Amino acid sequence: MTMVELWIAIVKSIIFILGGGITYVAYKAYRKTPERSLQLLCVGFGIITVGALLSGVANQFFSVPLAEGVLANSVFVATGLGVILYSLYLQQ
Repeated sequence: MTMVELWIAIVKSIIFILGGGITYVAYKAYRKTPERSLQLLCVGFGIITVGALLSGVANQFFSVPLAEGVLANSVFVATGLGVILYSLYLQQ
């Protein structure tokens, strides 16, 4: 494992921990106030978090090339941000 791969693994782990925390807090808020927008907010952050985890796992354990892992992660991030944007749009 190179230094770059090590740092990618560290940053992906931090993203997973922080994203998991945000997803959990959004889920708790949704359970208190069952609004569709909070549910979608939770789903959006969950998608981003799972994408970071899956792309990191694919690269480290299944020898998926770094460029393809970045592409997969970007698809998850774009999808998650789209869901978050929609959840915020529902607030209006």
